Amino acid sequence: MFGKKNVPMESILVLGLGGIGLYLAKRLVHEGYAVTIIESDADLIRRADEHLDARLVTGSAMSIECWKEANASNLDYMIAVTNNDAVNMLSAMIANSFGIEHKIARVRSLEYGQEDSQLTAEELKIDFFIHPEELAAQEIVRLIKRASGDEIIDIALGKMQAMAARVDDDSSLANKTLIDIARMYSDIPFRVVAIARGISTIIPNGKTEILPHDHILIMAGTEELPRLMELTGMKKQRRLRVMIVGGGLVGSRIAQLLSGKVRVKLLEKDEKRANELSSMLPDVEVLLGDGSDKDVLNAAGLSDMDTFISATGENETNIMTCMLVKHIVQTLGEDQHQIKTISLVNKEEYVVLASTSGSDIAINKKILAGNEIFTFIQRNELLSVSHMHGFDVEVVDLIAGLKSPITKKPLAKLDRLFTDHIIVGSVFRDGQWETAVGGTHVQAGDRAIVICDSLYLKQVRGLFLS
Repeated sequence: MFGKKNVPMESILVLGLGGIGLYLAKRLVHEGYAVTIIESDADLIRRADEHLDARLVTGSAMSIECWKEANASNLDYMIAVTNNDAVNMLSAMIANSFGIEHKIARVRSLEYGQEDSQLTAEELKIDFFIHPEELAAQEIVRLIKRASGDEIIDIALGKMQAMAARVDDDSSLANKTLIDIARMYSDIPFRVVAIARGISTIIPNGKTEILPHDHILIMAGTEELPRLMELTGMKKQRRLRVMIVGGGLVGSRIAQLLSGKVRVKLLEKDEKRANELSSMLPDVEVLLGDGSDKDVLNAAGLSDMDTFISATGENETNIMTCMLVKHIVQTLGEDQHQIKTISLVNKEEYVVLASTSGSDIAINKKILAGNEIFTFIQRNELLSVSHMHGFDVEVVDLIAGLKSPITKKPLAKLDRLFTDHIIVGSVFRDGQWETAVGGTHVQAGDRAIVICDSLYLKQVRGLFLS
């Protein structure tokens, strides 16, 4: 099996199971890393013990005895993701004293980890800073600034693009298999590489049928994008009016990044916080009110908005508010159906659910942070890893090794594990990117864009490494 390829794995110390810690630990263990965890909360330790094949140490990240019990002097990476910035930064110094080569720290404050910071990364002994809230805010702003309403990400240095689009009842793609679609549009080199349906993500094959209300992920060359947008019914439009519900770290940062560039309204239900935001964001219209209330939304001018973002700290509130917004705008006339909704969803199991209900795009900061960390750890093997919002899939950019399994036979003849969970979307050959098909035979040294189930990065590495 491809996943049994012998790939050297480093040993990793994770500090903290709250927030992104448990998500990270699960992914690291799944990828085959030897993981040790230090956590002071006994309940979190018990929960992890039931689901993780990892070494668990109960105690404080500030306890040197716990570090010794974790055998820190023999570890390769330290990832500090406790809920305390100061603890995470100090942990990097402790890790350095134990000789741990690579130190990663989650830090909410943007005063650290920047080029002009008072304390440099070198002084703090931190090799890689993770700012989850900043990642989420920047990603949402990037999506708003896109010329189109659904998600498009540049890959392969901008030569290829992955585009997410919804399938309407009257779409020319609805109720057709991928084989039928390929025949209908044989003059357009593109490939459907993932389908979000209900709460599930499907890695399709030629016989897979696209259904109305599916959320599909298409890969194609940049030059084909205008035709694909026309084919899928995606309209180009600028996002000039944005409403944000929730003035926490993510919501306020989005407003700050957009301030002065687009018209922004921010709804915050806590009076003290609303007053603070009014002072912090002079170019943003800050309103006091509950953004999950229909009357408040209407009074705040929802009907005039192009984009709606629910960024409270509650998963259910964000998902249900986006559903409410969709319901409200459907009563306002056909021209209002183009409003786009974006929800912040902190439970990864809710992401696909959110994107197939009321949210056009669901953002998960744990997934964003996790992919940043994985790309850093595997930077010698994976050129990049991107998560497609609304799909439980990763877009991976990597190069085929000299004797890697992927080079042994054409794509159509590879193991069924491959066809059910992994797709090669495109291959760089003879100076250009080509859409991969069943007959494509990846050669050693070829650069490829691969789409895989989020839990199959290990298998992808096994396929492409020598």
